[in-house]
Amino acid sequence: MTITALTRPDTTAEPAPGDSPARTHRARRQPSRMRVERRRSLTGWAFLAPAALLIAWLNFWPMIQAFVLSLKTGKGARLNFAEPLWSNYARLLKDDLFRTTLGNTAIYLVIQVPIMLIMALILATILNSKHLRWKSLWRTAIFLPCAVSLVSYSLVFRTLFATDGFVNDVLMGMHLTDHAINWLGQPGTARFVIILGLLWRWTGYNMVFYLAALQNLDYSTFEAARIDGAGPVKTFFYVTVPQLKPMIVLTAIMSTNGTLQLFDESYNLTGGGPANASMSMSHYLYRIAFQNNPNVGYASALSYAILIMVAILALLQMKVGDKRD
Repeated sequence: MTITALTRPDTTAEPAPGDSPARTHRARRQPSRMRVERRRSLTGWAFLAPAALLIAWLNFWPMIQAFVLSLKTGKGARLNFAEPLWSNYARLLKDDLFRTTLGNTAIYLVIQVPIMLIMALILATILNSKHLRWKSLWRTAIFLPCAVSLVSYSLVFRTLFATDGFVNDVLMGMHLTDHAINWLGQPGTARFVIILGLLWRWTGYNMVFYLAALQNLDYSTFEAARIDGAGPVKTFFYVTVPQLKPMIVLTAIMSTNGTLQLFDESYNLTGGGPANASMSMSHYLYRIAFQNNPNVGYASALSYAILIMVAILALLQMKVGDKRD
């Protein structure tokens, strides 16, 4: 009787006759190299995980909580789920004051954003000229309003456009009007003052984005346009603007987002008056959430309505601006 011994495979076997020593060496080193790369990848994720979890906790968890609150009704801490759950959203459609604030915000968006972006683009093109003197001074002067506090500049504009303010003194001194205009006491002029304040503060901010993009463009394209006989206007529309399209889309999205969330000017400059004629949606949200009889459930529904508007407009702007071949 013979006993067959079970032996382990011989791992020290000689390489196949056709294999070169270098190929055999690479084959043996490949698993160890993959282990090192996997270890490095896991190490990187280990460093990123705490920050990622912190961002998710501080940003997305409040959003989830706000959505849950938007499904509840009640006052203070006594909140219960509404019946039906979407009653706060249905209330928005019947809220006359919400429609008023939505119309006011739409006016600011439609008038102020295009004017601001066009002015910022023109100023950036002028300040990018190689022949302009004291460019740093002009750039600083135009950007400086952006560094002013939102509350401070709102109070300055409120003082300028007061009934006995500087603007009325100048207009009457130039005999353009024979009486003081109540700028902040009339719906049309109150909105005009807010739009003017937004233009004054944010035009220089957007100009910096365009200026940075212009300085990264190939100057040979402008030289080619000049050699072909294109004037400044044609060069601007057919050379400058097409190359700045990604930056224009970016600034349009940021400006739209900021305008839909407009609060400081409405709250500090006009107080939402007269008779809520200049109140923005975010100002109305603040009033519902923190003033009079706070209703956090309805305020959360309003915040999600603003979020949906921002997302839809940003998506539309990206679709319009993305003209890839």
